[in-house]
Amino acid sequence: MVSVGVSEDLLREQSWVPVCLGGVQLLAKSWFADTAYRLLLSDLQCVWEEEMDAAAIQDRAQDLNKRLRAPVSAFFSHLCTVACPRLTGGGGGELEENVDPAEFSLLRSHDCLDVRLKSELAGVPFYWEFRCTPAAVTVVCRHFVQPLLAVSRVLQRQVGELGALLSRKDAEIQDYKENGAELSRARLKTEVFEEQSYREGFIAQALPQVCAAQDELAFDTELQELYTAVTAHRSGRKRKSSDSRAPGDPLPKRQSPPEAPSRSTVPGAELGSAVGQAESRSAGSEPGPGSAEVPQHDQTAPLNQAPSDRPVSRPRKKKALGLFR
Repeated sequence: MVSVGVSEDLLREQSWVPVCLGGVQLLAKSWFADTAYRLLLSDLQCVWEEEMDAAAIQDRAQDLNKRLRAPVSAFFSHLCTVACPRLTGGGGGELEENVDPAEFSLLRSHDCLDVRLKSELAGVPFYWEFRCTPAAVTVVCRHFVQPLLAVSRVLQRQVGELGALLSRKDAEIQDYKENGAELSRARLKTEVFEEQSYREGFIAQALPQVCAAQDELAFDTELQELYTAVTAHRSGRKRKSSDSRAPGDPLPKRQSPPEAPSRSTVPGAELGSAVGQAESRSAGSEPGPGSAEVPQHDQTAPLNQAPSDRPVSRPRKKKALGLFR
């Protein structure tokens, strides 16, 4: 069975869809795993939820269907077949040809919402009940308030960017006019876009229509896609944060400063060795007296040593001295 945390993230990424159960319009969110499910229902007055695992499904199926004996996987497979299309807003048209459409009825009280289902399994009546209880405030905020506030911010930013784009288009059209361009068709002419006046006019005209339909459970396809994109982004960001800070993982170590050279190593020894080798190659293949090789680890030439002080240059000057040359 999928863990509660994973099921919560998967359900959060599902969009609300308008459904009709027992003649009542509702918004629904559902998530079905192998032998578990979570269901959220709302009429915009309250939010109900139910979560069931394999053991609870087996007990309820046996309690409601005394004549049926089957493993929980068989019960749950049939339940998914008849209930999922309706709970996902597909209606009864997506059911398989060999499965009779299920009958739904609704029984609502102040502390419970029962969705009763009746169908046939292997020629025998099959009954099921979704027994939903009022959801906690945290669930309502997580699945309603937070995503819809994020959706409103996205739409507000989209409107702002569209307004800026229209202003740039007006400037482009004005530039064409100043350079002698003319419209070939008068019906294509538009007024200069003024954001403030447009906003005031839109609110005055559209607000009454929106308020008149605010009780309708409308959640069209574009809003569903935007809702899903927002919740998927939020869930992915939280999963990434939790993965990078998994429990038990040690905190990242600070980058330690480079260690100082040990006392046995003379500063500039490596650089002095490289300089000495280069001078030896430039002096020729026959070294002068006193230019015996010194192991690199014994070399103690400092960094600021002048080229005239190097041992390799002294024998050359000594060989050049004399009367006969």
